[in-house]
Amino acid sequence: MDLCQILQTCLLWAAVCLLIVLLSFFLGYLCYVHYVHLKFDHIPGPPRDSFLLGHGPTLQTSMAGYELIHNKFLEWSEMYGPVIRINVLHRVSVIITHPEAIKEFLMSSKYPKDTYTYDRMFNLFGKRFLGHGLLTDTDHQHWYMQRRVMDPFFSHSYLVGLMDVFNEKAEHLMEKLEEWSDGETPVGMHSKLNCVTLEVITTVAFGMQLNLLDGTESPFPQAISIILKGISQYAQNPYMQYMPQHWKFVKDVWDSVELLRSTGKRCIEERKRAVANGENVPKDILTHILKSAEQEGEYDDGLVLDNFITFFIAGQETTANLISFTIMELTRQPEIMAKLQAEVDEVVGMKRDVTAEDIGRLQYLHQVLKETLRLYPPGPGTSRWLSEDMVIEGIKIPGGVSVIFNTYIMGRMAKFFDDPLTFDPERFNPNAPKPYYCYFPFALGPRSCLGQVFAQMEAKVILCKFLQRFEFQLVPGQTYEIMDTGTLRPQDGVVCTLTPRSESSKGQHRP
Repeated sequence: MDLCQILQTCLLWAAVCLLIVLLSFFLGYLCYVHYVHLKFDHIPGPPRDSFLLGHGPTLQTSMAGYELIHNKFLEWSEMYGPVIRINVLHRVSVIITHPEAIKEFLMSSKYPKDTYTYDRMFNLFGKRFLGHGLLTDTDHQHWYMQRRVMDPFFSHSYLVGLMDVFNEKAEHLMEKLEEWSDGETPVGMHSKLNCVTLEVITTVAFGMQLNLLDGTESPFPQAISIILKGISQYAQNPYMQYMPQHWKFVKDVWDSVELLRSTGKRCIEERKRAVANGENVPKDILTHILKSAEQEGEYDDGLVLDNFITFFIAGQETTANLISFTIMELTRQPEIMAKLQAEVDEVVGMKRDVTAEDIGRLQYLHQVLKETLRLYPPGPGTSRWLSEDMVIEGIKIPGGVSVIFNTYIMGRMAKFFDDPLTFDPERFNPNAPKPYYCYFPFALGPRSCLGQVFAQMEAKVILCKFLQRFEFQLVPGQTYEIMDTGTLRPQDGVVCTLTPRSESSKGQHRP
């Protein structure tokens, strides 16, 4: 046998051995999937699409085109009960819609955030994204250190001091909207609200002036939009970066993440240099973080940058979506809108600036926002990691599983809210029964959203001014549909026509 034949034989045997190893690995993996099925299949849930893929094909179909997978979860929860099982390959998640379980998991610090879910936002297609910032940090002690640093900046007394910024930016938006308030010009309210909320958070957090409403060219809104779509696509297919047909989209996501991180890095370096040189610097979140970082050994520049990105995106997107959904819903609620405008006329009248005291008196507006969050929560849910066995509603849930809690699902279930698809702010009247652990648009407990009071104060100022100045309606062809791009947002952008409110409709209230 010559050398060539020997090499061919060796290569053939090597290929056979490799095939045997791969086949053995695959068979071992199938056995492990079967073990997972045996461990969790006593939990109710829809039939799997296949042994290996589990419910994956149905979930992929439900998420196609940024559709709401939450509607599928709602359907399954109503069909199979308060504890349901979802299989994808070897992974199992459990969706829980039981108020006592919500209370147990969210009100306690003993259940960490699910590392599989939140670590996937550390990177986005392999590029560092939110890292270990406040939103994604799954280590409770490390997160607590961060939260302790941030809490003073989101106290009520501090937020009252931001009313001038809220009013200034909201007033600028109203001036721009007045230019288009001819009853004919279509105005994309969601895009305009994204601009104003981004200007607010970058001003109060980082001392940046973007001037987006003045038409200043800025790459940030487009970058944020691409990143949010990237998050949605990454959740569906984390391996997109290895598929040539998706390379252009993945490259756009990488470029957008790099834009935000390089901007953040530059802001941090410039601020540190200014502080070191004894210059006057804004007393904003960035300055506060940098000063606190000197006292916290674990708070390095990488973590400061992670939180820069977290605030940059989360601090504007969810608030803009909340206001947009409210405006969208009001276009088909004339009685609610009339009642709201009457309250604004009574409390604020024709004043230019809304005060913190005014906000406290706008009770019906508060109820409307809470009802909007019930039906249209921008952040629909959260998850926790269950490490030990637990029994819920008589169903044993083995430890080592991710448990999912979804306020969108529970907010639309008749067992928790009568006539759940009807928009009714009276559900949140102070005299109405308080929802019992079935309503958590900002999560609950120690990991509840740090910026929830900030977001609601900002939303109230903007909506108050908007209701004070304009009548509005959706242009023909607009829908009330929702899309999921990492957060829930109006599908069609809430494109409206605006007309100034007549003096007679505003009553006789004056400053």
